Amino acid sequence: MGQAWLPSASYNLWSLSDSRVGKESWFCDMNRGFKKVRQKEPQVKALLEDNKHQRIGKLAQGGVYEFYQDPQLLSQSEGVEKVAAILKLNQEPEEVQERIILILNNYYKKPILVGKEIIQLSKGDEGFPSPIIIEEGSYCFKLYAPTDCTFKQPDGAIHILDFKTGKSDFDRRQAYVYLLATSYLYPQQPSVASFYNLETALASDIITATPEQLKFVQIELADIAKRYELERIHYGENPNDFAKIFPPNPGRACRYCTFNSICEFSVSEVSR
Repeated sequence: MGQAWLPSASYNLWSLSDSRVGKESWFCDMNRGFKKVRQKEPQVKALLEDNKHQRIGKLAQGGVYEFYQDPQLLSQSEGVEKVAAILKLNQEPEEVQERIILILNNYYKKPILVGKEIIQLSKGDEGFPSPIIIEEGSYCFKLYAPTDCTFKQPDGAIHILDFKTGKSDFDRRQAYVYLLATSYLYPQQPSVASFYNLETALASDIITATPEQLKFVQIELADIAKRYELERIHYGENPNDFAKIFPPNPGRACRYCTFNSICEFSVSEVSR
C-alpha cells in the first residue's frame, strides 16, 4: 500500500473525534461527519467556505507574516495601514476589518517575533504541509501538523508557537500533537510549544511533554485514524446511515454550529 493511501490523523480530527473534559454537551459527532465525509456536497462546501472565524485567523496570520517580511513597518507610523493594504482589508466585511486592524495594532505595539531565530512562519494560505509517516506497532498513518510559527530558542530548543484569535481556548492536545511532530522532524533537539492570542495579547504557559506522554498521543492518534477510516468506508458504502455513523447531539451547541441550517437534528431553542 502506497503512502498516499494511508489513513491520516491531525489535531483537527482529534478535536472533532473526542470531547474535551467538561465540554461533552458541546460535542457532536455529526459535526465531524459534515466536515470530513460530506465536505464536497454543495450545501456543506458553501457553509465551510463561508467561515468568518477561519477568515479572521488566516488574515491575522498573514498580518504577522507581512510584519516579519518587512520589520521596518514596525517603526513606521503608517505600518499598520500598509499591512492592511497588503492584506486588501478594504475588500473584507466591516467586522472582519475591525478585528484585523485591532490585531495588527496589537502586534505593532508588541511584536513578539522580533529577535526570534525563525525556522518557519506560515503566511496562512499555504495549504496542508507534507505529512509525517508514523508507525505505531503494525499500524501506519499520516500525521498532519501544520504550524503557525517555529523558532529556535537561545538554549537550542525548538519552540512551536500557535496563534489564536477571538475566544479560542488553548487546547493542550494541539500542543502535544505539535510536540509529537517535532520529535520526528527534530529528533535530536528538545522542543516546547505555546499559544498566543493575537486579539487579547494573552500567552499560554510553555508546554512540554515527556516521551511517555508523546507515546500516549501517538497511540491515541493511531486509534483516531483507524476509527475515521472505518467511518469513511462505512459512509461510502451506506450514505443513508449518516446519522448512525455520526450520531447527533442536539442541544445548546446547535446555535453556534456551522451546519445548523442544513442539519435535520438541529435545535434552535434549548430549555434552561
